[in-house]
Amino acid sequence: MKELLRGAILIVAVSLVLLLINDNLSEGSNKTGKNILTIYNWGEYIDPDLLKQFEKETGIKVIYETFDSNEGMMGKIEQGGTSYDITMPSEYMVEMMAEKDLLLPIDYSQIPNIQHIDPYFLDLPFDPGNKFSIPYFWGTVGIAYNPDLLDGQTFESWDNLWDPSLKQQVILVDSARETIGMGLNSLHYSLNSTDINELQEATEKLKKLSPNVKAVIGDEVTQLMVNNEAAVSLTWSGQAADMMSENESIDYVVPEEGSNLWFDNFVIPRTAKNIEGAHAFINFMLDPEVAAQNADYVGYSTPNLTALDYMDPEVVEDERFYPDEDTRSHLEVYKNLGLKMLGVYNELFLEFKMDMK
Repeated sequence: MKELLRGAILIVAVSLVLLLINDNLSEGSNKTGKNILTIYNWGEYIDPDLLKQFEKETGIKVIYETFDSNEGMMGKIEQGGTSYDITMPSEYMVEMMAEKDLLLPIDYSQIPNIQHIDPYFLDLPFDPGNKFSIPYFWGTVGIAYNPDLLDGQTFESWDNLWDPSLKQQVILVDSARETIGMGLNSLHYSLNSTDINELQEATEKLKKLSPNVKAVIGDEVTQLMVNNEAAVSLTWSGQAADMMSENESIDYVVPEEGSNLWFDNFVIPRTAKNIEGAHAFINFMLDPEVAAQNADYVGYSTPNLTALDYMDPEVVEDERFYPDEDTRSHLEVYKNLGLKMLGVYNELFLEFKMDMK
Protein backbone atom coordinates (compact mmCIF):
# COMPACT_ATOMS: atom_id res chain seq x y z
CA MET A 1 0.00 0.00 0.00
CA LYS A 2 2.87 2.35 0.86
CA GLU A 3 4.49 1.58 -2.49
CA LEU A 4 1.27 2.46 -4.29
CA LEU A 5 1.03 5.70 -2.34
CA ARG A 6 4.64 6.62 -3.14
CA GLY A 7 3.99 5.87 -6.82
CA ALA A 8 0.92 8.08 -6.86
CA ILE A 9 2.79 10.90 -5.16
CA LEU A 10 5.65 10.53 -7.69
CA ILE A 11 3.24 10.66 -10.62
CA VAL A 12 1.58 13.81 -9.25
CA ALA A 13 4.98 15.44 -8.64
CA VAL A 14 6.23 14.64 -12.14
CA SER A 15 2.97 15.94 -13.63
CA LEU A 16 3.32 19.21 -11.75
CA VAL A 17 6.93 19.63 -12.92
CA LEU A 18 5.94 18.95 -16.52
CA LEU A 19 3.06 21.42 -16.24
CA LEU A 20 5.40 24.12 -14.92
CA ILE A 21 7.90 23.43 -17.69
CA ASN A 22 5.15 23.67 -20.29
CA ASP A 23 3.90 26.97 -18.82
CA ASN A 24 7.41 28.38 -18.85
CA LEU A 25 7.96 27.30 -22.43
CA SER A 26 4.66 28.85 -23.49
CA GLU A 27 5.49 32.06 -21.65
CA GLY A 28 8.94 32.13 -23.25
CA SER A 29 7.45 31.53 -26.66
CA ASN A 30 5.01 34.41 -26.21
CA LYS A 31 7.79 36.61 -24.90
CA THR A 32 9.97 35.73 -27.88
CA GLY A 33 7.18 36.63 -30.29
CA LYS A 34 6.78 40.07 -28.71
CA ASN A 35 10.47 40.79 -28.22
CA ILE A 36 11.92 39.63 -31.53
CA LEU A 37 11.31 41.19 -34.94
CA THR A 38 12.43 39.29 -38.03
CA ILE A 39 13.08 41.53 -41.05
CA TYR A 40 13.71 40.35 -44.63
CA ASN A 41 15.18 43.08 -46.84
CA TRP A 42 17.33 43.69 -49.90
CA GLY A 43 21.08 43.63 -49.31
CA GLU A 44 22.73 46.84 -48.05
CA TYR A 45 19.34 48.54 -47.90
CA ILE A 46 19.20 50.01 -44.40
CA ASP A 47 21.49 51.90 -42.04
CA PRO A 48 22.58 49.28 -39.43
CA ASP A 49 22.76 52.02 -36.79
CA LEU A 50 19.02 52.47 -37.12
CA LEU A 51 18.41 48.82 -36.30
CA LYS A 52 20.45 49.30 -33.11
CA GLN A 53 18.54 52.49 -32.31
CA PHE A 54 15.20 50.72 -32.73
CA GLU A 55 16.34 47.88 -30.47
CA LYS A 56 17.48 50.36 -27.81
CA GLU A 57 14.26 52.39 -27.93
CA THR A 58 11.85 49.45 -27.92
CA GLY A 59 13.66 46.53 -26.31
CA ILE A 60 12.80 44.46 -29.38
CA LYS A 61 15.67 42.37 -30.78
CA VAL A 62 15.96 42.52 -34.57
CA ILE A 63 16.86 39.47 -36.63
CA TYR A 64 17.85 40.73 -40.07
CA GLU A 65 18.10 38.65 -43.27
CA THR A 66 18.55 39.70 -46.90
CA PHE A 67 17.40 38.58 -50.34
CA ASP A 68 18.53 39.44 -53.86
CA SER A 69 15.34 39.07 -55.89
CA ASN A 70 11.61 39.65 -55.44
CA GLU A 71 10.84 36.17 -56.68
CA GLY A 72 13.27 34.52 -54.27
CA MET A 73 11.81 36.51 -51.39
CA MET A 74 8.22 35.56 -52.20
CA GLY A 75 9.15 31.91 -52.67
CA LYS A 76 10.69 31.72 -49.20
CA ILE A 77 7.69 33.41 -47.60
CA GLU A 78 5.32 31.02 -49.41
CA GLN A 79 7.30 28.05 -48.07
CA GLY A 80 6.80 29.40 -44.56
CA GLY A 81 10.07 28.12 -43.10
CA THR A 82 10.75 31.45 -41.37
CA SER A 83 8.03 33.70 -39.98
CA TYR A 84 9.18 37.07 -41.29
CA ASP A 85 7.49 40.04 -39.65
CA ILE A 86 8.43 42.61 -42.32
CA THR A 87 9.74 42.45 -45.86
CA MET A 88 10.28 45.05 -48.61
CA PRO A 89 9.00 43.91 -52.04
CA SER A 90 8.83 46.02 -55.18
CA GLU A 91 5.52 47.33 -56.48
CA TYR A 92 4.55 44.48 -58.84
CA MET A 93 5.48 41.93 -56.18
CA VAL A 94 3.21 43.64 -53.64
CA GLU A 95 0.37 43.05 -56.08
CA MET A 96 1.34 39.40 -56.60
CA MET A 97 1.69 38.72 -52.87
CA ALA A 98 -1.70 40.32 -52.17
CA GLU A 99 -3.30 38.14 -54.85
CA LYS A 100 -1.78 35.07 -53.17
CA ASP A 101 -3.12 36.19 -49.76
CA LEU A 102 0.42 36.45 -48.36
CA LEU A 103 0.01 39.88 -46.75
CA LEU A 104 -1.74 41.36 -43.73
CA PRO A 105 -3.55 44.70 -43.98
CA ILE A 106 -1.75 47.68 -42.45
CA ASP A 107 -3.31 49.09 -39.27
CA TYR A 108 -2.80 52.82 -39.77
CA SER A 109 -3.89 53.64 -36.23
CA GLN A 110 -0.46 52.29 -35.24
CA ILE A 111 1.43 54.30 -37.88
CA PRO A 112 0.83 58.02 -37.30
CA ASN A 113 4.02 58.85 -39.21
CA ILE A 114 2.26 57.97 -42.46
CA GLN A 115 1.43 61.70 -42.50
CA HIS A 116 5.01 62.39 -43.67
CA ILE A 117 4.77 60.37 -46.89
CA ASP A 118 4.39 62.42 -50.07
CA PRO A 119 0.80 61.81 -51.35
CA TYR A 120 2.28 61.43 -54.85
CA PHE A 121 3.59 58.02 -53.77
CA LEU A 122 0.37 56.79 -52.19
CA ASP A 123 -2.75 55.10 -53.58
CA LEU A 124 -0.98 53.73 -56.66
CA PRO A 125 -2.50 51.05 -58.92
CA PHE A 126 -0.42 48.18 -57.51
CA ASP A 127 -1.99 48.69 -54.05
CA PRO A 128 -5.07 50.98 -54.09
CA GLY A 129 -5.50 52.75 -50.78
CA ASN A 130 -2.19 51.27 -49.57
CA LYS A 131 -4.08 48.46 -47.91
CA PHE A 132 -1.00 46.27 -47.69
CA SER A 133 2.03 48.47 -48.31
CA ILE A 134 3.82 51.70 -47.38
CA PRO A 135 6.56 53.11 -49.64
CA TYR A 136 10.12 52.63 -48.38
CA PHE A 137 12.35 53.91 -51.22
CA TRP A 138 11.81 54.85 -54.84
CA GLY A 139 13.95 55.54 -57.86
CA THR A 140 14.52 55.11 -61.56
CA VAL A 141 16.38 52.88 -63.99
CA GLY A 142 18.90 54.63 -66.23
CA ILE A 143 22.47 54.79 -67.47
CA ALA A 144 25.57 55.41 -65.34
CA TYR A 145 28.59 56.42 -67.38
CA ASN A 146 32.11 57.77 -67.00
CA PRO A 147 32.86 60.57 -69.50
CA ASP A 148 36.60 60.24 -68.76
CA LEU A 149 36.58 56.80 -70.39
CA LEU A 150 34.51 57.84 -73.38
CA ASP A 151 35.21 59.93 -76.45
CA GLY A 152 32.49 62.52 -75.97
CA GLN A 153 29.69 59.95 -75.92
CA THR A 154 26.47 61.03 -74.18
CA PHE A 155 23.29 59.15 -73.40
CA GLU A 156 20.23 61.27 -74.04
CA SER A 157 18.71 58.24 -75.77
CA TRP A 158 18.77 54.49 -75.09
CA ASP A 159 19.95 54.11 -78.68
CA ASN A 160 23.29 55.66 -77.70
CA LEU A 161 24.19 52.34 -76.07
CA TRP A 162 24.33 50.76 -79.52
CA ASP A 163 27.14 53.09 -80.68
CA PRO A 164 29.96 50.93 -82.16
CA SER A 165 32.54 52.92 -80.17
CA LEU A 166 31.25 51.25 -76.99
CA LYS A 167 32.45 47.76 -77.89
CA GLN A 168 32.92 45.71 -74.68
CA GLN A 169 32.18 48.78 -72.57
CA VAL A 170 28.55 48.27 -71.46
CA ILE A 171 27.41 46.37 -68.37
CA LEU A 172 23.81 45.22 -68.04
CA VAL A 173 22.00 44.19 -64.86
CA ASP A 174 21.10 40.52 -64.65
CA SER A 175 17.36 41.15 -64.59
CA ALA A 176 14.78 40.38 -67.26
CA ARG A 177 12.39 43.26 -66.56
CA GLU A 178 15.16 45.89 -66.64
CA THR A 179 17.06 44.58 -69.67
CA ILE A 180 14.10 43.60 -71.82
CA GLY A 181 12.48 46.83 -70.63
CA MET A 182 15.43 48.80 -71.95
CA GLY A 183 14.91 47.19 -75.35
CA LEU A 184 11.21 48.03 -75.23
CA ASN A 185 11.88 51.63 -74.18
CA SER A 186 14.36 52.09 -77.02
CA LEU A 187 11.55 51.18 -79.44
CA HIS A 188 9.07 53.50 -77.66
CA TYR A 189 7.06 50.51 -76.40
CA SER A 190 5.61 50.11 -72.93
CA LEU A 191 7.72 48.52 -70.18
CA ASN A 192 4.66 46.42 -69.44
CA SER A 193 4.13 45.20 -73.00
CA THR A 194 2.48 41.80 -73.38
CA ASP A 195 2.59 41.97 -77.18
CA ILE A 196 4.73 39.03 -78.32
CA ASN A 197 5.76 40.82 -81.51
CA GLU A 198 6.98 43.85 -79.55
CA LEU A 199 8.85 41.64 -77.10
CA GLN A 200 10.54 39.68 -79.88
CA GLU A 201 11.47 42.89 -81.67
CA ALA A 202 13.02 44.22 -78.46
CA THR A 203 14.97 40.98 -78.00
CA GLU A 204 16.30 41.07 -81.55
CA LYS A 205 17.44 44.65 -81.03
CA LEU A 206 19.17 43.64 -77.80
CA LYS A 207 21.05 40.93 -79.67
CA LYS A 208 22.54 43.67 -81.86
CA LEU A 209 23.85 45.25 -78.65
CA SER A 210 25.85 42.09 -77.80
CA PRO A 211 29.24 43.33 -79.18
CA ASN A 212 29.07 46.28 -76.77
CA VAL A 213 28.19 44.18 -73.71
CA LYS A 214 31.08 43.54 -71.35
CA ALA A 215 29.03 41.57 -68.81
CA VAL A 216 25.55 40.86 -67.45
CA ILE A 217 25.93 40.93 -63.66
CA GLY A 218 24.44 42.08 -60.35
CA ASP A 219 25.85 44.22 -57.55
CA GLU A 220 29.43 43.77 -58.82
CA VAL A 221 28.76 46.52 -61.34
CA THR A 222 29.33 49.20 -58.68
CA GLN A 223 32.98 48.34 -58.08
CA LEU A 224 33.68 47.82 -61.79
CA MET A 225 32.43 51.33 -62.51
CA VAL A 226 34.16 52.84 -59.48
CA ASN A 227 37.46 51.20 -60.45
CA ASN A 228 37.17 52.47 -64.06
CA GLU A 229 36.96 48.88 -65.33
CA ALA A 230 33.77 49.70 -67.22
CA ALA A 231 32.54 52.90 -68.81
CA VAL A 232 28.77 52.43 -69.02
CA SER A 233 26.13 50.48 -67.12
CA LEU A 234 22.41 49.98 -67.03
CA THR A 235 21.61 50.53 -63.37
CA TRP A 236 19.23 51.76 -60.70
CA SER A 237 19.47 55.35 -59.51
CA GLY A 238 20.59 54.49 -55.99
CA GLN A 239 23.30 52.20 -57.28
CA ALA A 240 24.45 55.05 -59.52
CA ALA A 241 24.54 57.33 -56.47
CA ASP A 242 26.84 54.84 -54.73
CA MET A 243 29.14 54.85 -57.75
CA MET A 244 29.19 58.63 -57.90
CA SER A 245 30.01 58.95 -54.19
CA GLU A 246 33.19 56.93 -54.77
CA ASN A 247 34.11 58.15 -58.24
CA GLU A 248 33.30 61.78 -59.02
CA SER A 249 33.79 61.24 -62.76
CA ILE A 250 30.64 59.10 -63.03
CA ASP A 251 27.32 60.62 -64.09
CA TYR A 252 23.76 59.26 -64.34
CA VAL A 253 20.93 59.94 -66.77
CA VAL A 254 17.43 58.68 -67.55
CA PRO A 255 17.11 58.60 -71.38
CA GLU A 256 14.48 60.72 -73.04
CA GLU A 257 12.33 57.79 -74.24
CA GLY A 258 11.46 57.11 -70.61
CA SER A 259 12.18 54.34 -68.15
CA ASN A 260 11.01 52.59 -65.02
CA LEU A 261 9.78 54.39 -61.89
CA TRP A 262 10.02 51.79 -59.13
CA PHE A 263 8.98 51.54 -55.50
CA ASP A 264 10.09 49.22 -52.70
CA ASN A 265 7.62 48.94 -49.87
CA PHE A 266 7.13 47.85 -46.28
CA VAL A 267 4.69 44.94 -46.01
CA ILE A 268 3.74 42.54 -43.22
CA PRO A 269 3.59 38.88 -44.35
CA ARG A 270 0.59 36.85 -43.23
CA THR A 271 2.88 34.50 -41.29
CA ALA A 272 4.23 37.34 -39.09
CA LYS A 273 4.54 36.54 -35.38
CA ASN A 274 5.17 40.06 -34.08
CA ILE A 275 2.54 42.17 -35.81
CA GLU A 276 2.62 44.91 -33.17
CA GLY A 277 6.39 45.10 -33.44
CA ALA A 278 6.16 45.25 -37.23
CA HIS A 279 3.91 48.30 -37.05
CA ALA A 280 6.22 49.90 -34.47
CA PHE A 281 9.23 49.39 -36.77
CA ILE A 282 7.46 50.84 -39.82
CA ASN A 283 6.36 53.86 -37.82
CA PHE A 284 9.93 54.27 -36.51
CA MET A 285 11.36 54.18 -40.04
CA LEU A 286 8.81 56.80 -41.17
CA ASP A 287 10.03 59.30 -38.59
CA PRO A 288 11.45 62.15 -40.74
CA GLU A 289 14.86 62.27 -39.07
CA VAL A 290 15.20 58.49 -39.21
CA ALA A 291 14.09 58.41 -42.86
CA ALA A 292 16.60 61.17 -43.70
CA GLN A 293 19.45 59.28 -42.04
CA ASN A 294 18.46 56.08 -43.84
CA ALA A 295 18.26 57.80 -47.23
CA ASP A 296 21.67 59.36 -46.69
CA TYR A 297 23.14 55.94 -45.90
CA VAL A 298 21.42 53.93 -48.64
CA GLY A 299 21.58 56.51 -51.44
CA TYR A 300 18.09 55.93 -52.84
CA SER A 301 15.30 58.49 -52.90
CA THR A 302 12.97 58.73 -49.93
CA PRO A 303 9.19 59.20 -50.36
CA ASN A 304 9.16 60.90 -46.95
CA LEU A 305 8.36 64.53 -47.77
CA THR A 306 9.20 65.87 -44.30
CA ALA A 307 12.53 64.01 -44.28
CA LEU A 308 13.74 66.17 -47.16
CA ASP A 309 14.01 69.09 -44.70
CA TYR A 310 16.70 67.16 -42.81
CA MET A 311 18.74 66.29 -45.88
CA ASP A 312 21.49 68.02 -47.85
CA PRO A 313 19.75 70.47 -50.25
CA GLU A 314 22.22 69.53 -53.00
CA VAL A 315 20.93 65.95 -52.81
CA VAL A 316 17.20 66.64 -52.82
CA GLU A 317 17.53 69.30 -55.53
CA ASP A 318 19.46 66.93 -57.83
CA GLU A 319 16.90 66.00 -60.49
CA ARG A 320 18.90 62.94 -61.48
CA PHE A 321 17.68 61.35 -58.24
CA TYR A 322 14.65 63.46 -57.36
CA PRO A 323 13.14 64.10 -60.81
CA ASP A 324 10.30 66.60 -61.02
CA GLU A 325 6.74 65.56 -61.79
CA ASP A 326 7.09 66.40 -65.49
CA THR A 327 10.00 63.97 -65.79
CA ARG A 328 8.14 61.35 -63.76
CA SER A 329 5.24 61.57 -66.19
CA HIS A 330 7.48 59.90 -68.79
CA LEU A 331 8.25 56.99 -66.48
CA GLU A 332 6.31 53.76 -66.00
CA VAL A 333 5.70 51.66 -62.91
CA TYR A 334 6.07 47.93 -63.46
CA LYS A 335 2.76 46.07 -63.49
CA ASN A 336 2.16 42.52 -62.39
CA LEU A 337 2.17 40.75 -65.76
CA GLY A 338 1.27 37.35 -64.32
CA LEU A 339 3.46 34.26 -64.06
CA LYS A 340 2.94 33.21 -67.66
CA MET A 341 4.07 36.54 -69.12
CA LEU A 342 6.95 36.83 -66.65
CA GLY A 343 8.03 33.44 -67.95
CA VAL A 344 8.05 34.88 -71.47
CA TYR A 345 10.25 37.79 -70.35
CA ASN A 346 12.65 35.40 -68.63
CA GLU A 347 12.84 33.12 -71.68
CA LEU A 348 13.60 36.04 -74.00
CA PHE A 349 16.19 37.37 -71.58
CA LEU A 350 17.87 33.95 -71.48
CA GLU A 351 17.76 33.84 -75.29
CA PHE A 352 19.54 37.18 -75.39
CA LYS A 353 22.23 36.04 -72.93
CA MET A 354 22.80 32.80 -74.81
CA ASP A 355 23.23 34.77 -78.02
CA MET A 356 26.19 36.59 -76.47
CA LYS A 357 28.14 33.34 -75.93
